[in-house]
Amino acid sequence: MAIILGIDPGSRLTGYGIIRQQGNQLTYVASGCINATGTARNPYTLAEKLKVIHDGVSELIAQFQPDEFAIEQVFMARNPDSALKLGQARGAAIVAAAQAQLPVAEYAARLIKQAVVGTGAADKAQVQHMVIAMLKLSHRPQADAADALAVALCHAHSRNYAASLASSKGTNKTTRRGR
Repeated sequence: MAIILGIDPGSRLTGYGIIRQQGNQLTYVASGCINATGTARNPYTLAEKLKVIHDGVSELIAQFQPDEFAIEQVFMARNPDSALKLGQARGAAIVAAAQAQLPVAEYAARLIKQAVVGTGAADKAQVQHMVIAMLKLSHRPQADAADALAVALCHAHSRNYAASLASSKGTNKTTRRGR
């Protein structure tokens, strides 16, 4: 059994999704968003946002005790400044995982969508729909939380694939010995 914490990083909202994997069985544990915007009167500086993200991910790790951590990779947006801020938000989350000595896996957005929806060109609504179906949710998670659950689901599928490859290699070795 493994508890997986998936993160969809953002400089304003960082989505998180936590699932439990036991063999092929995937179970929803929790999801939501870390809000790093501040208030209308007092918006957070970038440094304050990064601290909120780091502290929020650290609190999730302490509360749910995940075994593994998965995060979406940075994609190059049209605005380089946005991509830099996204990279810094990812870094704050990754540092929290590293401090807790969690293994960190990173996945491209297209791979996450492919694993959950079946196409790398899926939109947010399709991802949200499939997350609800795969985890048998009775509620619609916020878009960023659904994306984070998709990251966790992608990681779970990758774990299963790696395990099946390892077992097939072991089977091939046994078969060769038997010849």
